[in-house]
Amino acid sequence: MSFGLTIEKLLLIGIIALFLIGPDRLPAYSAQLGRLIRQLRDMASGAKERMRDELGPDFDDMDWKKLDPRQYDPRRIIREALKEDPAAKSEADPEPVVIESAYQRRKRLSGAGKPAPFDPDLT
Repeated sequence: MSFGLTIEKLLLIGIIALFLIGPDRLPAYSAQLGRLIRQLRDMASGAKERMRDELGPDFDDMDWKKLDPRQYDPRRIIREALKEDPAAKSEADPEPVVIESAYQRRKRLSGAGKPAPFDPDLT
């Protein structure tokens, strides 16, 4: 996993850390950072081992990229859900019944295209 850190950026961070922390405390802080990274790596591998123990042989067969939340695009999911499958429709199936929406019903009943009712006594 890359965080966009290049050698130049790491060198710049090191120089800034040298000035901010000072040459006396820098070795202690770098050792502490190394321990923290090692602990995080151990925690991640421990979690992976626990998942492997919990799931058993299914762990190796699981497609983890399929569970990545970054791949989900709500627009694509809705588009695919609404897309009609032409292979599933046969000629024996009747045409779908079109149901009038509430907006269309209100528009039809209100007499769209006619002027709004006007009461001169109320104005």
